[in-house]
Amino acid sequence: MLSDLPIRKIIHVDMDAFYASVEQMDNPELKGKPIAVGGSEKRGVISAASYEARKFGVKSAMAGNLAVKLCPELIFVRPHFERYAEISKKIRKIFYDYTDLVEPLSLDEAYLDVTNNKKGNPSASLIAKEIRERIFNEVGLTASAGISINKFVAKVASDYNKPNGQKTVNPEEVIEFLEQLDIRKFYGVGKVTAEKMYQLGIFTGKDLKLKSIDFLDNHFGKSGKYYYYVVRGIHTSEVKPNRIRKSLAAERTFSENLSSEVFMLEKLKHIAEEVSKRLIKSKVSGKTVTLKIKYSDFTLQTRSKTLHYFISDKSLILETAKDLLYQEKLSNSVRLLGISMSNLNTETKKAPEQKSVSVQLKFEF
Repeated sequence: MLSDLPIRKIIHVDMDAFYASVEQMDNPELKGKPIAVGGSEKRGVISAASYEARKFGVKSAMAGNLAVKLCPELIFVRPHFERYAEISKKIRKIFYDYTDLVEPLSLDEAYLDVTNNKKGNPSASLIAKEIRERIFNEVGLTASAGISINKFVAKVASDYNKPNGQKTVNPEEVIEFLEQLDIRKFYGVGKVTAEKMYQLGIFTGKDLKLKSIDFLDNHFGKSGKYYYYVVRGIHTSEVKPNRIRKSLAAERTFSENLSSEVFMLEKLKHIAEEVSKRLIKSKVSGKTVTLKIKYSDFTLQTRSKTLHYFISDKSLILETAKDLLYQEKLSNSVRLLGISMSNLNTETKKAPEQKSVSVQLKFEF
């Protein structure tokens, strides 16, 4: 029962079109215009799109040539990841003024547990509003936020009033909120899963709630139990300040398809250098090297090799990636290559103990 669970005050802060918004902030000529970060008219995949571009259906992970068909006036901008990281640090510094229980998910979003916060403010909604105002005044960007009793509901809620808005789902509103929610809005339900749910007559949270745990296990495997509980407002995952990096990667999309392995090796050299640089900067190394190959027909292939020792040196990464490249004959010309390191030597750090707050379902949010 939801009423038997400890109630936390969780905020999910999500920056609005972060990469694109930073580019528009840094270059006023781009303000109000449809822009895409990354990709190009001919090649590549878009990393982010401004809201002006999204109105035309342009979105992240979309091929650049498709995006420009949807929005002929689209402006492509080269990404500046170091700048995004710099801005992200400023935003996180604001978060830490309120709580040490901050769990970054990426450069542009994070969970905050403000059940017991540094300001002594009992209202998570007011804290979220203050944080958003500070981000706008001190950084110059807008953010949206979701506020509720757990991470799942807070994340779903943060998308509710985007951009530059927030949504609070009070404890007594959680069940009704989830029942009325379109199944596509459930965090963890992707396009393929949503289609499968449609075929099973599941269109809303209410439909999902009618299905037994055995039914969901049979149709969705391990995820079935997750769906069964989250639709009932049950998600006990705590905000983890020390999320451990599990992998690190770099990849490149080429302006022209490559068919010669000699040319590919030259590209892999630069990718290996980038991966090595990121590993060293993060003070980690890994045992498993994975080579990612995307062919000209957009089919994807990965090849992995696990070593007996940890590496971060670019020459060793390149040597292993080269072995994987020659592991079997390429089936087509190649448009993208990537290298990722996993099985990292990161030690599991226990997050600071959080105090559970056992209260009635009505308390100030």
